[in-house]
Amino acid sequence: MTGIARAQAEDLLYREALYLDRRDWDRWLALYRVDAVFWVPAWRDEATTTADPDSELSLIYYAGRRNLEDRVWRIRSGLSVASTPLPRTVHAVSNVLLDGEEQGLPKVTASFTVHRYDVRSDRTHVFFGRYDYLLRREDDAWLIQRKVAFLFNDVIPTVLDVYSV
Repeated sequence: MTGIARAQAEDLLYREALYLDRRDWDRWLALYRVDAVFWVPAWRDEATTTADPDSELSLIYYAGRRNLEDRVWRIRSGLSVASTPLPRTVHAVSNVLLDGEEQGLPKVTASFTVHRYDVRSDRTHVFFGRYDYLLRREDDAWLIQRKVAFLFNDVIPTVLDVYSV
């Protein structure tokens, strides 16, 4: 294995969830490497997700932290009508496991639920699924190289955004 302990991986994933719930965008972005990928693939059929974000449909796809920073800028600015006002969220991350490695980098998998309350419509919804992370050590911190969120919901009744998964 590449030197990460499960407790370190859990801490990183739990901090990411907390920063999203607190809308602590700067600390959330700081968890991602400059060349990070944030991807929520679409479902091709009942059992298979899309495999290539460059040629197939994705629910969300950001290549590079700069694109995540742009999304956060739109959220903060109020120019994102779909995210104004922001919903309240609570991310629950569980079953965090080290899952081997890819290109010498540790892979981490986890389950998630995101409880979301939309203040505009007075509605709640739960998004749920699995995360697959690829982590990379930079200086003395572990950062997210790639996050893939496999969303298991059959119906997405509202806006899906970075804070929804």
